[in-house]
Amino acid sequence: MIFHQISDWNDAYANGPNIPGGERWPAAWVQPAQAYRDALQASGRATLDVRYGERARNRFDFFSPEGRPKGLVVFVHGGFWKALDKSFWSHLARGSVEGGYAVAMPSYTLCPAVRISEITREIGAAIERAAAMVEGPLFLTGHSAGGHLVTRMISATSPLPDDIRARISHTVSISGVHDLRPLMKAAMNADLRIDAAEALVESPALLEPMQDARVTCWVGSAERPEFVRQNALVANIWTGLGAKTRTIEEPGRHHFDVIDGLADPHHQLTRTLLSPS
Repeated sequence: MIFHQISDWNDAYANGPNIPGGERWPAAWVQPAQAYRDALQASGRATLDVRYGERARNRFDFFSPEGRPKGLVVFVHGGFWKALDKSFWSHLARGSVEGGYAVAMPSYTLCPAVRISEITREIGAAIERAAAMVEGPLFLTGHSAGGHLVTRMISATSPLPDDIRARISHTVSISGVHDLRPLMKAAMNADLRIDAAEALVESPALLEPMQDARVTCWVGSAERPEFVRQNALVANIWTGLGAKTRTIEEPGRHHFDVIDGLADPHHQLTRTLLSPS
């Protein structure tokens, strides 16, 4: 019989130190993201820094396909709610844009300036603003902290209005953190300031899904065991609450390259995100 217990919560969520060459990220994303923004701006298909709120980081970049969009994809970035911004990820819009969809990529105010509950409300406002720009179905995806935030959007207590919720066709949480309680034991909580009350109302795994929720939880098989556990957690619980769920472990992928498939319209990750049912 084997017992499992985590004693070092900082190491459990430490990605870079546990990935060979992990120090290359996030800098490795900067050039491809800039190149993609430049290319779409040159073709008149990028609108940058669209405002969705009053705070300085309440902006999103909007990328358009050729012709009328089939719908809208919203990608929410990670960084443990306390780092990075929309500029690192632009190239990940390519797969959906080449598939005929518009893509919105928001920044949001970071901890410790705000609490995670406030970030939840900001992402709701960003999605509502972007959805007003495009007709048709909505597809939500996010990485790490962004995976938490998009899953939070399809919980029963989502900040989204009913008409926006009704348009959400599919949500893909990539390496998402769906139960915030373990992070209360990590040093990063000095910035996140998660307490028991906030964990209860902001953890998707502790909430019920909204009606007709459809979520795919996607993780790399080479990720930290805690991310693999968190990935399966919400799918397991929400299946028992009536949601349509799926769990996928992509072979050989770690926390930083698990998102690469979004840049390819033919990759399984992009095809899964945009699948109609």
